[in-house]
Amino acid sequence: MPHFTVVPVKDQAQSSYDSLEGINWVDYRDTGQDPHDHQDTVSSDGHGNHKEDSPFLKGADAASKRNDFYDRNLALFEEELDIRPKVSSLLSRLVNYTNITQGAKEHEEEESTEASRSKTPKSPNMGTLMGVYLPCLQNIFGVILFLRLTWIVGMAGIMQSLLIVLMCCSCTMLTAISMSAIATNGVVPAGGAYFMISRSLGPEFGGAVGLCFYLGTTFASAMYILGAIEIFLKYLVPQAAIFHSTDPLGSDSAMLNNMRVYGSICLTLMAVVVFVGVKYVNKLASLFLTCVIISIVSIYAGAFKSMTHPPEFPICMLGNRTLVRDRFDVCAKTVIEGNITMPSQLWDRFCLPGNMSSAQCDDYFMQNNVTEIQGIPGLGSGIIRENMWGNYLQKGEILEKAGLQSVDAHGAMDNFGMYVSADIATSFTLLVGIFFPSATGIMAGSNRSGDLRDAQKSIPVGTILAITTTSLVYLSSVVLFGSCIEGVVLRDKFGDAVRKNLVVGTLSWPSPWVIVIGSFFSTVGAGLQSLTGAPRLLQAIAKDNIIPFLRVFGHGKSNGEPTWALLLTGLIAELGILIASLDMVAPILSMFFLMCYLFVNLACAVQTLLRTPNWRPRFKYYHWALSFLGMSMCLALMFISSWYYAIVAMGIAGMIYKYIEYQGAEKEWGDGIRGLSLSAARYALLRLEVGPPHTKNWRPQLLVLLKLDEDLHVKYPRLLTFASQLKAGKGLTIVGSVIQGNFLDSYGEMQAAEQAIKNMMEIERVKGFCQVVVASKVREGIVHLIQSCGLGGMKHNTVVMGWPYGWRQSEDPRAWKTFINTVRCTTAAHLALMVPKNVSFYPSNHERFTDGNIDVWWIVHDGGMLMLLPFLLKQHKVWRKCKMRIFTVAQMDDNSIQMKKDLATFLYQLRIEAEVEVVEMHDSDISAYTYERTLMMEQRSQMLRQMRLSSAERQREAQLVKDRHSLVRMGSLYSDEEEEVVEAPPEKVQMTWTREKCEAERRNRNNAPENFRELMSLKPDQSNVRRMHTAVKLNEVIVNRSHDARLVLLNMPGPPRNTDGDENYMEFLEVLTEGLERVLLVRGGGREVITIYS
Repeated sequence: MPHFTVVPVKDQAQSSYDSLEGINWVDYRDTGQDPHDHQDTVSSDGHGNHKEDSPFLKGADAASKRNDFYDRNLALFEEELDIRPKVSSLLSRLVNYTNITQGAKEHEEEESTEASRSKTPKSPNMGTLMGVYLPCLQNIFGVILFLRLTWIVGMAGIMQSLLIVLMCCSCTMLTAISMSAIATNGVVPAGGAYFMISRSLGPEFGGAVGLCFYLGTTFASAMYILGAIEIFLKYLVPQAAIFHSTDPLGSDSAMLNNMRVYGSICLTLMAVVVFVGVKYVNKLASLFLTCVIISIVSIYAGAFKSMTHPPEFPICMLGNRTLVRDRFDVCAKTVIEGNITMPSQLWDRFCLPGNMSSAQCDDYFMQNNVTEIQGIPGLGSGIIRENMWGNYLQKGEILEKAGLQSVDAHGAMDNFGMYVSADIATSFTLLVGIFFPSATGIMAGSNRSGDLRDAQKSIPVGTILAITTTSLVYLSSVVLFGSCIEGVVLRDKFGDAVRKNLVVGTLSWPSPWVIVIGSFFSTVGAGLQSLTGAPRLLQAIAKDNIIPFLRVFGHGKSNGEPTWALLLTGLIAELGILIASLDMVAPILSMFFLMCYLFVNLACAVQTLLRTPNWRPRFKYYHWALSFLGMSMCLALMFISSWYYAIVAMGIAGMIYKYIEYQGAEKEWGDGIRGLSLSAARYALLRLEVGPPHTKNWRPQLLVLLKLDEDLHVKYPRLLTFASQLKAGKGLTIVGSVIQGNFLDSYGEMQAAEQAIKNMMEIERVKGFCQVVVASKVREGIVHLIQSCGLGGMKHNTVVMGWPYGWRQSEDPRAWKTFINTVRCTTAAHLALMVPKNVSFYPSNHERFTDGNIDVWWIVHDGGMLMLLPFLLKQHKVWRKCKMRIFTVAQMDDNSIQMKKDLATFLYQLRIEAEVEVVEMHDSDISAYTYERTLMMEQRSQMLRQMRLSSAERQREAQLVKDRHSLVRMGSLYSDEEEEVVEAPPEKVQMTWTREKCEAERRNRNNAPENFRELMSLKPDQSNVRRMHTAVKLNEVIVNRSHDARLVLLNMPGPPRNTDGDENYMEFLEVLTEGLERVLLVRGGGREVITIYS
């Protein structure tokens, strides 16, 4: 009995569970990051099992793998368990996966002590209330509620204000439904709207919308800062103003300058706070939210208290005009001091100094009475009837109360500053643009998805509840404002009629200061939040590496703080500060947020309609019609609020989209646009199956056969250059190549070859597809490509292949037999064929021909390819300035003059501009040169044939050496293994010599001189002499006329039906094209490709 010793081994698998390298690898792929540690590699084990890096087993150790391999119940699968894990091991890794907190939390930990840095990150534990509902409330409630909602109600009236609120909140609610569907369709890492859109609609849309979302968040920070400065300068510390206006009409410009100075200072301070430590901003967030809630509660408390005890805020009216209340003390024309009637301060404002009888006063002032009305009549006063409908004003128009008597008289312009007037022209569309930012902020929950215990449940519930809450607050606030506050006070944007008090503050209880201070802190907090979130969003876009010029903003401090992104955010926000008007900045960020919401709805609609297998949201209450309605509302709101801003925003998004499409990094995120493209392609392909294209629609759909060298580099890249010039980005281009070998062994080489070809296609700007096949013989591989490339109606109709250079110098017949076999295959498949000869001399895409000719030698008609190709080439900038000349050949019995007229008429009907020339070829005797050239050709063929027959032993030895030392050999297109693959003999070859074999070998040696004498006395075949005569004569004519042409197009004669004359056929083509720099040999596909009909 053998003895076994059991040694306990420490299980190291736990460390792999803790590190979760595999999960992190998946995370990199999902978020678009491109770490150098994790590469997507594929290898082969020689049996067809392609080993792809498994995202779940990358961190597993060898011990656990061995245990898996020797699992008795899975013996059938043990050889593949490294790439196809057991279900138990897969599930254990998925269960241990934690969505580690991302975003600001990481920076807090980095800025903490070393001890906290070494702790393992806590699992996400936020619920719906703290993680989604309250952050959404804080982001949605903002500066517009406190500073502009009363003004909107006054200008638009209760009914139109309710419509504005309903439109904006409906838009955000529909967007939230779409966002909930996307957010519950799988695990959403922290990244919010940008992550969802980019992974649903692709990198182009994702980058464009991500930058729009970034710009919207950045301008939101500028808007909040401007709101905070407005509260500070108007209501908190008016004495802090630096600029003062002596002219009452110029007070606006002075105020704007104050806003610019203080706004820039405030922006700088906020940027420093964000740079120093994000954790302070996050810890103050709850304080800012408390300020918002207290302020809103005080508004409701004051509104209900006004039913019984309305606050005292009297308004002074002159006639029906509203007066600025802080410019005088008593609302009366005269005051009584010691039984003496004295002019009041108001009198002094409207009248020149003097006694009351002779004073020169303003006409309107003298003819109208001064009255005092209640600014806050209260909830039960019935003022709601007056505020029901809109009262839009033009810039500079004085606020008037309709119910008061007034004598219309011309007043002096000097007294204009005494009246409360409109600072901007108002309209329904303007108010929509100003109000919409107060409905934004619905993405706060999805931005914190990394912190949520159950994001797929919390995001929909919390977001929809927050939108419902804020919508009810806005709708009820509109009704309460219209029911409690006098109309002229509502239309008074800055509270000039109520002694410079914040209008909404006059309604609050217990004091206006509750609203002023609360709104100031909440606005500052919202600005800090925006200034914190925007740089991280830009950093996420930059790290995705889809926009090359943003890469620098992906870097930051050692703890990951986005320093450069914060700097750019500050500069863009400063642009908003320099605008200085809250009413001008609000529509700008409305555009960017609406653009973002539009694409969230589009992403949900596309995924729903495509029914992609991965589209399985847990949130079930969505529908593609709701998404389209939300998308339509977003688009409508963009153009309603500001059509020119909408065009600019869409233009910016469009430019970013095209930039990413042409210059950005390639990303494949399994997005919906790819799925949409597949559906559209399938539909189009099924439509194309109806029949072949009409002659009018025929264009060369190319299959370019490339030759690769031993290092998998493209040997003749100018073939691709020529293809790109011919296609000019239109139609189908398939670039194919063949690797000789076994598919199971050569899969890796095939992928490397595909990548090399794709790189070359990108360099040469060829838009098309790449197809590499592995075959035991290159000839068979080419036949496979010709037969199987393309799909449905999108198949090639033209083959482009290179010329087999050096075929004369090679003793190996494979160099030209593959070429001729390809010519025969294209003819049999009824495909056109183009063979560029001397392709290395063809122009690159950067060259320009400023003059010269493209000469077409139309010898036989084979469908009109020779006419069409120069026309297509001339569409490209390289050949555009070349002129086209067409030559045709006339025999003795042809009327050359009539031929020229007919050809000119034919070209006129084809709408092709070209010079026409008919070349007459007279019958002549066969020259001695032709005879000698034919004889040399046949002697060379015979000699090579005899050399191949007499070197059987040498070939056998060479085959032995080759089989011993060859591994996986790359085959080129024109030098493949022609003969059947011979089984490799054993290393020791034993030969038994008999008398008969010895006699035969001696006879062969004695016959060598006789064979040579027979070769010298050979007489050429008459058919070969005639063919050589034609080639020599045609070449003589072509060289004479076209020796200086930029390109010569020529009918390519077909190979002989008898395969014994294949080598002679190659010689004929060489003779035909001698002395020409650039030649394109063309064979038609057996159908007409050009027509004179429209």
